[in-house]
Amino acid sequence: MVVIEENVEWESDFNKQEIAEKVVNQVLKREGCPWECEIDILITDSEEIKEYNEEYRDIDKETDVLSFPNLEWETPGDFEAAEADEFFDVSVNPETELLILGEICLNKDRIISQADEYGHSVLREYAFLIAHSMYHLLGFDHMEEEDAKEMESRQKKCLEELGIYR
Repeated sequence: MVVIEENVEWESDFNKQEIAEKVVNQVLKREGCPWECEIDILITDSEEIKEYNEEYRDIDKETDVLSFPNLEWETPGDFEAAEADEFFDVSVNPETELLILGEICLNKDRIISQADEYGHSVLREYAFLIAHSMYHLLGFDHMEEEDAKEMESRQKKCLEELGIYR
């Protein structure tokens, strides 16, 4: 289940809910997630995401996306180990019985400007940032060059499988 909250006005030429659900489900399918999950997406602007970035990461600047994983992963995407972790039990929403995977915070302003900067559609940038964040929610990172290449490859394949290209 994907829950989108928009703190800003944004008229797009695509259905944000539909695209988010497709990308989230594709990542979970590709990675073999055995559970039904809940992901919250907040769409905001540069000013608000800068506040979140400073509050949660102690970085005083805007960014395009923030990811807030709800599970701690020893090995990225290792669902078996995550299920065995006692933290898993408290990560299930008692109302929906869905695993709360985490929250994604998207900067509408940067989605639009980066689409222009990179020469692709706003839809593609929106989908890419959701895929990128989903991999963070599954424990993947891009701090080391090898990890960055792996994460980029996974993101690219996911979007290509959905027919979303640069």
